[in-house]
Amino acid sequence: MYKPAADRYEKMTYRRCGRSGVLLPGISLGLWHNFGNITPFTDQRALLRTAFDLGITHFDLANNYGPPYGEAERNFGLHMDADWHTHRDELFLSTKAGYDMWAGPYGDRGSRKYLIASIDQSLKRMHVDYVDVFYHHRPDPETPVEETMGALDQIVRSGKALYAGISNYYDPDQARRAIRELRRLGTPCLIHQPNYSMLNRRIEQGLTEVLREEGVGAIAFAPLANGLLTGKYLNGIPEDSRMARDGRYLKADRLDEKTLQTIRSLKTIADARGETLTQLALQWVLRDPVVTSALIGASRPEQIRENVQALNAPELTEEELEKIDTILDQA
Repeated sequence: MYKPAADRYEKMTYRRCGRSGVLLPGISLGLWHNFGNITPFTDQRALLRTAFDLGITHFDLANNYGPPYGEAERNFGLHMDADWHTHRDELFLSTKAGYDMWAGPYGDRGSRKYLIASIDQSLKRMHVDYVDVFYHHRPDPETPVEETMGALDQIVRSGKALYAGISNYYDPDQARRAIRELRRLGTPCLIHQPNYSMLNRRIEQGLTEVLREEGVGAIAFAPLANGLLTGKYLNGIPEDSRMARDGRYLKADRLDEKTLQTIRSLKTIADARGETLTQLALQWVLRDPVVTSALIGASRPEQIRENVQALNAPELTEEELEKIDTILDQA
C-alpha cells in the first residue's frame, strides 16, 4: 500500500523546529477544508496516502475542522483505524482548541475547562492515545495567559500531548509572554502556527524575531493565500474552486485588480525559474529558517505532488528576492 520507508523519506526535506529535537517535513498537510462531510472518504484517503508516500509525516487538525465541527477528527479516526495505526510512531499529529466548538460558556476561547475538555474529545474522535502537539488556537484576552498556558502544561504532563504550541498570537509581546510562561512552567513552546504568505506578511512585524530569539519554530498556514497564489484565479473563478464552492474563507472581492497584478508579476518570476507560482510561493515562505514547515491544504493528490517539488528547486537568489520584495511592497 505504501512505498518502502527508505523511498518515503529519502526525497523529503526535514527541518528542525526551533531549538527542539523535532524535525518536521518542509511541507505538512492540513486537514481543514477537505476532510469534513463535503469530501468523499476515498478522496480523503488518497490525499493522506499520497502525502505519506512523499514523506509528509505531519498531519494538522483542530477540534472544529469539518464541516461540521469535529468531522475532520472523526474522519481521521476512521483513517487511523484503517491505515495508520501501525504507522503511529512515524506520524506527527496535531490538533487545537480556542475557537467556538460547542454551545454554552465552556466551549470556546482559552479557559482550562475548555482546553482540557477539548483535548479529551479530540483524542476520542481521532482514535489515538495522544497527539504530538496541542495548540491554543487563538489568544483569549479575557482569560489570564497563566491559566491558558497552565492548561497546555497540564495536558503535556498528563501525556495527552507531547508538545505545546500556540497559533494566531500575532502580537510579538503577547507571543513572548505566552512562550515565556510555558518555559517557566517547564513545558517549552515547540511551535507557533501563524498565517503567512506573500500576500500576508504580518508576522514579519516583530513576531518572527521573537520566535528566533526564543527558539520556537513556526509552521505557516495558508502559504498559498487560500489558493490565490496558485494562479488559478488569474482568468476568472473556476467552477470547482474554493471561492466558487465555499466563499466563507476566500471571497470574490479579494480579486481586485491590484492583487491580480501582483500575482501576475510574481508568476513572471516563477516562469523564469521554470516552476509554478505555487512552488515559488512555498519556497518564499520557507526562505527563513525560523519557518519550519509550510502547511498546505489539498483537494487532489497531484496538488500535493506539485507542492512537495518546491523543496527540490534551486534556492531563490538575492536578486530574485529583491524583485519579489519590490512587487510585494507595491501591492
